[in-house]
Amino acid sequence: MKYRNTVEFEVWGRYALFSDPVTKVGGEKFSYLVPTYQALKGILESVYWKPTFIWYIDAVRVMNKIHTQSKGMRLILFSPTKDKKNDLAIYTYLKDVRYQVRAHFDWNYNRPELEKDRNEHKHHNIARRMIEHGGRRDIFLGTRECQGYVKPCVFGEGEGYFDGYGEINFGVMVHGFDYPDETGKDEMCVRLWKNAVMKDGVIEFPLPFEDSSDIERKFIRKMKMKAFTEGENFKGLSEPGFETFSSLEGGIK
Repeated sequence: MKYRNTVEFEVWGRYALFSDPVTKVGGEKFSYLVPTYQALKGILESVYWKPTFIWYIDAVRVMNKIHTQSKGMRLILFSPTKDKKNDLAIYTYLKDVRYQVRAHFDWNYNRPELEKDRNEHKHHNIARRMIEHGGRRDIFLGTRECQGYVKPCVFGEGEGYFDGYGEINFGVMVHGFDYPDETGKDEMCVRLWKNAVMKDGVIEFPLPFEDSSDIERKFIRKMKMKAFTEGENFKGLSEPGFETFSSLEGGIK
C-alpha cells in the first residue's frame, strides 16, 4: 500500500554493518545480510525527524549483490584498574551496498502537546527536500564507521541484482524496538521477526502496530517516555504565525 505522504529514496555506501546480536558475544560482530527495519528507520530519522510523527518503513529493495568482507579490529579493553589493553576481534561487514526504500509517517498520538505541529503537507515537503539535500544529519549504515548517502528515487525503477531471483528466507531477525514514546507504555521491548523473506530483491516489512503472527516481542526493561516542555527542550509552537499550520483531522490514510 502506498500512502499519500510516502517518501522514496536510495541509500548506499561502501560498507554496512547491521549487527546480528547473536554474534556480538566476545566482541565479534557479524552483519545481517540485509538491513533491519530499525536500521532503515534510523537512517530516515537522520534525514528528517520530529517527535510529532513516527516513520514507518514499508519496504526495501536490495539493488546490489550481497557481498561480505571481514576485518580485524583492534579493540581497547578497559580493566577495573583503568589500564588500557588491546584485543583483536573480527568484524564482518557488507560491502558495496545499495538499497531503495519506501516509507511513510503518521502522527505520534502519545504526544498531545505537539498537536499543533501536525501538518502533513509541511512535514512531507520538508522530508522530501531533506532527501534531495542528503539528509539533515550524517547517515550511517548500521554503525558509526559505515558512512551512507541518500538521494531521491522511484521505488522499483532500475535494474537490481535480485530481480526475478525468487524467494530467500533469512529466518529470525531483529525487527526493531518498541520505545515508550511510540507505544505509550513505560517499557522497552525488542521485536523479533520470525519469517524474514525477500522476494525478487524486495522485503516488505510488517509494521509495528500490525497484529502479525510473525512478530514476537520480548520485554527488555522499564523505561519512561521523554517529556517535552515548551521553553525548556523545545520551542516554536506558541510563536506568532504558527497557528497557520492547522492540524489534520482523522489521522493519515
